[in-house]
Amino acid sequence: MDIRGSICALVTPFTADGALDLAAFGRLLDYQLAGGTEGVVVAGSTGEAHMLEHDEFDRLLAFAVERVAGRVPVLAGTGEAGTAKTVALTRRAKALGADAALVVAPYYVRPTQEGLRRHFLEVAEHGGLPVLLYNVPTRTACDLLPATVAQLRDHPAIVGIKEAVGADERIRACAELARPDFVYLSGDDGTACKAMLAGGAGTISVVANLAPRAFRMLCDAATAGDRLEAQRCDAVLAPLVEALNCAPNPIAVKAGLPPLDLGLAAPRLPLVELEDGPDRTRLREALAALASLTHAA
Repeated sequence: MDIRGSICALVTPFTADGALDLAAFGRLLDYQLAGGTEGVVVAGSTGEAHMLEHDEFDRLLAFAVERVAGRVPVLAGTGEAGTAKTVALTRRAKALGADAALVVAPYYVRPTQEGLRRHFLEVAEHGGLPVLLYNVPTRTACDLLPATVAQLRDHPAIVGIKEAVGADERIRACAELARPDFVYLSGDDGTACKAMLAGGAGTISVVANLAPRAFRMLCDAATAGDRLEAQRCDAVLAPLVEALNCAPNPIAVKAGLPPLDLGLAAPRLPLVELEDGPDRTRLREALAALASLTHAA
């Protein structure tokens, strides 16, 4: 299993009455595979994991595993606020056929670095899957520091980190942690190019839901060290990335689904659909411009 390159943090489409839309999810998976996506995350924060019922998590993950059929790694979002719950969900993901677990730092409870270290070691020891650490302080209210990551990477089941802090200092620190058995992946589309040029092995992306082929081109160029081509690809994607910043994720990216026939725009409460107005217009224009550029290329 090789977790690197262009990896999509999948949205979870819902029907008009709020149920899982597995037909749309299947189209989204096919769109990703056709576009060259090299891995998918099911039921992460972009997939509204905390709005899914237990049986919905099972159905969604089992569906993805069957549809993907081993062509790319399927990562399951299994992070919970409590360690025991995280271990249990990781075990369930293993039983459903996931290849690895994307485990976000425990949210809301604000653990210390020692608490974070012990939490991730417990999941690695008892969850049964390879663990990809996930640090996103803007959502969790705690920051998994590079010094703690350096201690965790020696566990054989901890295979890398998705780091969403895009500051230059953090990018450098994470790049220094990378080695053959531990990957550094960007978790921030806006600084993904910079992170990969610095030594990141890929990116777990939100914008890839809407533009898998263009994002794969960026990842290929940046991880190969082709700075000029990577910066060109990054500039092509920038208007869409910026348009998605208009609302908390995944509100805006779901608004981009209908034009691509990949599902409806509505998330589940407490998230609400992006209203018609300047932000939605900007998103449509960015999608149209990207499509035009991609077809021209």
